[in-house]
Amino acid sequence: GDIGKAFVTAFTERELGTMVLHSLSLIIKGLIVGIALALVFSSLSVISETFYTIYNMIVSMCDLIPGIALIPVAILWIGVGDGAIIFMVIHAVVWPMSRSIIDGFNAVPELYLEVGRNIGLSPVKLIFGVFLPAALPRIFSGIKVGWARAWRGLISAEMIFGGGGALGIGYFIQDRRTNTDIAGVFAAIIVIVIIGMVVEYGIFRNIENKTFRKWGMTR
Repeated sequence: GDIGKAFVTAFTERELGTMVLHSLSLIIKGLIVGIALALVFSSLSVISETFYTIYNMIVSMCDLIPGIALIPVAILWIGVGDGAIIFMVIHAVVWPMSRSIIDGFNAVPELYLEVGRNIGLSPVKLIFGVFLPAALPRIFSGIKVGWARAWRGLISAEMIFGGGGALGIGYFIQDRRTNTDIAGVFAAIIVIVIIGMVVEYGIFRNIENKTFRKWGMTR
């Protein structure tokens, strides 16, 4: 009853809707940057054995650091606001993505690589023509893991210091808690769950069914 009323009221007044859109805009920006960085660095690890050793060690170490532990660092380096939150999202995405991409590259059959080399593909063309297509299922798996971690990290960061201009669904939860509006808190939690389910089953699952499973790359 109260939760339903809070849910309807928050959306009819456009407050919760605005907060959700702001959070989604931040996570999309962070995902784009995080995925791009992971692809670039993981591809470089294919070209250079030394870089592979160093970067693999960095990934193993940084992947163990909880995003929440980096909030003070983000505040000191970037300040309080959207930039710090995007930094948190990038941290949540880039390491699991890199791990998935590197694992995918390592799983590419040697036969594919030999064929590529025999037809004269340069290291860069080998990455785009052999490594990336063969590793697509693992790359996509890394994106899913990165999204889940980034979504949780985003909400946590917003709850601690809010988004720019006091926006974001995490800030909304914290604001409702401060005002002892428990119904509003649960309404926001329901929205978080709904968004997670829509992304997982409405977007990721559809992409898998229409691409990798259709092509026989995954079961």
